[in-house]
Amino acid sequence: MAITVSDTAALRAKTFLENRGSGLGLRLGVKTTGCSGLAYVLEFVDGVNPDDKLFEDNGVKIIIDGKSLAYLDGTHLDFAREGLNEGFQFTNPNASGECGCGESFNV
Repeated sequence: MAITVSDTAALRAKTFLENRGSGLGLRLGVKTTGCSGLAYVLEFVDGVNPDDKLFEDNGVKIIIDGKSLAYLDGTHLDFAREGLNEGFQFTNPNASGECGCGESFNV
């Protein structure tokens, strides 16, 4: 499988990288936290580590460490605005539930 990126998320990621002035792409991962156990991590990345997997969709490179890939394989990354709030959204087929605030998930 792979990681997919919507047109809207790709445009936003490219804009962030251009404004930053450097960067290979976005690192997508998970960390242990929150009500449900796991939370998404999204950050700029300037290099690839030996255990990273590299995906590219819609012109955006997504880098994921091997451990996180087990939780994120097949995820679709989108970007949405709702009123004054905006942010990246994750549609993860591996998630079996989320906490009420939407900050964490479980598998």
